[in-house]
Amino acid sequence: MGADPALDVRLRVRFTKLGKVRFTSHRDVARMWERALRRSDLPVAWSEGFSPRPLLSFGLALPTCCESLGEYLDVRLRPEDGADPLGPPGATWDATSGDVALHTHPGLDLLPGMLSPLLPEGMDVQRCAVPERGAGSLQQEVTSCSWELEVLGVGAGELATRVERLLSAPRLMVDRERKGRAVTDDLRPAILHLIPMGEVAGPNPADRPTVRLRAELATHPRGVRPGELLEGLGADLVLARACRTQQWIERDGVRSEPLSWSGPGQDASASHAQERAS
Repeated sequence: MGADPALDVRLRVRFTKLGKVRFTSHRDVARMWERALRRSDLPVAWSEGFSPRPLLSFGLALPTCCESLGEYLDVRLRPEDGADPLGPPGATWDATSGDVALHTHPGLDLLPGMLSPLLPEGMDVQRCAVPERGAGSLQQEVTSCSWELEVLGVGAGELATRVERLLSAPRLMVDRERKGRAVTDDLRPAILHLIPMGEVAGPNPADRPTVRLRAELATHPRGVRPGELLEGLGADLVLARACRTQQWIERDGVRSEPLSWSGPGQDASASHAQERAS
């Protein structure tokens, strides 16, 4: 007899997207994860019907060509009766131990090392955890994202002036496409913070220096892409690099990440974290 879907376990995974893999789309990343999970020993739950697929739920889509220090994926596990959902094949599980035991399961610490080799270079699993039952979906709960951007086109002084002008403006009207239709949106309410961080010298002294920006952009009711933000700062600007550094959930005035991570490089600038890029 199969397992009861009501007893499924939701596994939350935090992973990076750095280097050449940044050129892959959100759909490509989903396919990479499907292949990796097929090769893993995890009892992933599958949909029913003529074309079954693993039951995965991704967080906010990362724009193609952008990097990230922390992406998220929820995987639904459906072990057979009596099987340990986070243990090796054949391991049994005492269902009466409940969720508390799952949150501290020793297998959670082993999963990053097991999953990372199954993924392309640049997609490294940092941490796995079991969220509380009843927790909302990643797309619903994440309210804003922090970014580090590197920009070409103007010097640090000129860019700082443009940032000040934008932040003091009541509106920022930008033309963009939504569901195949051209629309004009006011992006100003979604720009929560925007701070110029000065110039960053490249490896070749002859190269033009880039100017670094830190931004926090709201995700609701509609998200703002880094390219759209730059459009509001001037059509002559070129986005050289963009890295999403954090995604934020806010409850009762307290901010936290969907799954915190304090490993090497998390507090470093995006440029240092991106040394693995080609």
